Amino acid sequence: MPEFKYEIVKTLGVVSQPNNGWIKELNLISWNNREPVYDLRTWDEAHERMGKGITLTEEDLKNLKDLLDGLDEIK
Repeated sequence: MPEFKYEIVKTLGVVSQPNNGWIKELNLISWNNREPVYDLRTWDEAHERMGKGITLTEEDLKNLKDLLDGLDEIK
């Protein structure tokens, strides 16, 4: 498997902290020295291991925010 680099440029916040010791966070991350993107995924406490997640551009994040703001209630 090819090696990749990442740098957490800024931690924006914790979304949830399940009882398994991992933390779901929204971060601004640079993958392989590219322009930072918004990233939502689970991490171990040391940020050495990660779970599956999604990356969003600033435009994607704004569109998601607009969608969420338009919801009357989350079911």
